[in-house]
Formats: sequence, C-alpha cells, structure tokens
Amino acid sequence: MMKKEFIADKSVKIYIAGHRGLIGSAIHRCLVRKSYTNFILRTRKELDLRDTGAVNSLFEKEKPDFVFVAAAKVGGIKANMEQPAEFIYDNLQLQTNIIHSAWKHDVSKLLFLGSACIYPTKAEQPIKEEYFMTGPFEPTNQPYAVAKTAGIEMCRAYRKQYGCNFISVIPNNLYGVGDNFHPEHSHLVAALIRKFHEAVAKGEKQVMLWGTGTPRREVLYADDAAEACVLLMEKYNEPDVINIGLGEDMSVKEIAEAVRGVVGFDGEIKFDATKPDGMMRRLLDVSKIHNIGWHAKTSLNEGLKKSYEWFLENVAKSQ
Repeated sequence: MMKKEFIADKSVKIYIAGHRGLIGSAIHRCLVRKSYTNFILRTRKELDLRDTGAVNSLFEKEKPDFVFVAAAKVGGIKANMEQPAEFIYDNLQLQTNIIHSAWKHDVSKLLFLGSACIYPTKAEQPIKEEYFMTGPFEPTNQPYAVAKTAGIEMCRAYRKQYGCNFISVIPNNLYGVGDNFHPEHSHLVAALIRKFHEAVAKGEKQVMLWGTGTPRREVLYADDAAEACVLLMEKYNEPDVINIGLGEDMSVKEIAEAVRGVVGFDGEIKFDATKPDGMMRRLLDVSKIHNIGWHAKTSLNEGLKKSYEWFLENVAKSQ
C-alpha cells in the first residue's frame, strides 16, 4: 500500500492517543493551527488503551494514517515510588497495543513520545541521544523508564523487521496548559503552581518542597514541544531517538522562585532534605533538532503565566 506523506495532505487521518493530556492536547492544538482537520480522538472512558482487542478494533474501524502516541501514565517522584507496578504495567500495555496495531493496520508513520528519565542517572551533561541505554536508570522512576525504553525499542524492532516508519522522541520536563495539577501525582512545575496557589489562598507563610532544591532541571512549555513533534512527524525518519528540550537548565530552587513570583506567594520556601532529589541534573543536548529547524520560543515567565491562568480557570474554580 502506498504510504501517505504527512505534510502533503491536510486531510490525512491522524490518531492522537492521549489527546486530553498535556502534550497530546498541545499536539492537537498545533495540528489544528496548521489546518489539519481529520482527527481520531478517544477519551479514557471511550477507549481503555490497555485493552488489546479494543485498540485493535479502533485501528481496524478508523484506519488512521498517522499516529502520535502521547498517552501514558505519568507522575512525579512520589507517584512513581508509590505505584511502580501501575507505572510499568499501564505504560507497557497501552504502548504495546498501539504500536502493534499501527503495524498490523499499515499506518504510514507513528511518533512515540518517550521521556528524558530513560537516560542513565549519571549521564554526561548535556545528554546526547547516543547515551540512550548506556547505563542504569534513576531508581526513583525506574519502572516508568523501563516501560518507555521498551516502547522505543519496540518502534525500532518493528522498523527493522517490518520496515515501519516509527520514530521516537525524547522531551524533557514539560509543563503548560492542560497539565495535571493533582496534589500527589503532578510533575514539578504543576506541583509548584498548586502548592504556591494554595499557600496564598490559606494565608500560609511557608511552603515546604521535597529535596534540597539543588537538582537542575530543563523545563519546556508543552506547546513548544508539540511544534517540535509535528515538525518531526513531517521531516524526521530515522531509527534513533531525538531530543526535544530548551537547551538550558535551572535549579529546582530557581524554578520554584519563578513560580512563586507568577503566583504571588511572598512567604518562605523551605526544602525537606530527607526527601529524594531524583536525578541531580538532566539537561538534553538539542543540537540535532536545532539542525532540523526547531527552537523553543516560549520564555519561562510567559509559559508560567499561561499555565497559571489555565489553572485558575480550569482547576482552582472547581475546588
């Protein structure tokens, strides 16, 4: 069957798995801006991606041309430590079902979203793509990292054996509109926004954060990452992973100070050093994607303002 070209036909059928999540919703917005019109979208209630038969039926019925695998069970250090079995089972199951069905039903191209946590915990910084699978994972999120690594290897295996154009991208810490602000299971920036907002609402004078505040993180606005994903769907066709990141990092303490300023918390920030820091530094080498023509364009302050506005409209009002 003749494979379709993503950029040539705006009416191609696009399945975004996880279209309501942080990066999935950003990819959807990006594609709409670029005049793509033919989407396959299913909520978690409409389709359990862990159900092999249900996923296969979706592909059999809808016959997507292109697939973005943005669905995943995600969370911060606390969630990963408390639910390791769910993090490895859910992610292995859903991504296996999607990738296998994409091959079985002759999808033209698939983009799988990995995670920067797959890189070795002691990787040289900034982290180049070739460091993938050269050392042990960070222990605090190992089950999740194992699952994501398996997804990348599955894409490469199906490419090698069946000739599938399946690619894998590695974004760093994402935040933005549509983020998960759950008090126990959110990622760094979303967790900070919620903590500082609640401290202001309650008139508290102090916020306690996990760890020492010294680990360095690269935080990328999700809509920027989505632009990168769409560009890679259009232009990148290699078996090797490719990084998506800002190209610069900050300490957790510095990020917390930036969030505090946007939210308007004027109290004290304290760190609980008895809690784990996670990987001490995670900065991606993004020279490869820069050479393709993508650069992040949203400043931290601008991204934080948009994220907090969305939080106020969609989360805070419902509490």
